[in-house]
Amino acid sequence: MANSSATGFGMKPVKMAGQAANTAGLGEYPVAASATAIYNQDLVAMAATGTAAVAAAGTEQLLGSLNGVFYTDSSTSKPTFQAYLLGSNAATDIVALVNDDPHQVYEVRSNNAGASAQTDVGNTADISYSAGATPNYISKTTLDDGSLATASKQVKIVVFQETLITMKSDQQMWSGEL
Repeated sequence: MANSSATGFGMKPVKMAGQAANTAGLGEYPVAASATAIYNQDLVAMAATGTAAVAAAGTEQLLGSLNGVFYTDSSTSKPTFQAYLLGSNAATDIVALVNDDPHQVYEVRSNNAGASAQTDVGNTADISYSAGATPNYISKTTLDDGSLATASKQVKIVVFQETLITMKSDQQMWSGEL
């Protein structure tokens, strides 16, 4: 059955560029208490405060995509791992676990309502950020097809994968590097 969803799913790590093994190694970055929510597979950027934060369209200093967070729950004092961070988290020791290998290739859904083309490979684009939703806390980030250019943007299109998964014909999938 075809996937009729037009909702994004963030930046899903799928493989490594070149011949390197995809070890799914994660970098650890501090996150400010009560920071904005960061959903699983949201792009994460380094904020001016030196902490990790959800990346918006056009944000520089990208680190990678969120795999999860670890912190000590402020109400139970128990160590906690979650695949996402709620914005109301008051913990002071939050660590973001980020897929941050510079050779990581990500899969992302394009927000293009029409058909994308193989000729878009090699171009760059920004993301279109949309906050994830409960109960799954998965990112809704998509590739902003309207920002495709040869100038420097947030991500570079390296592979056009129209048939990577079953989907509606007007929803295209891309793989790209940060």
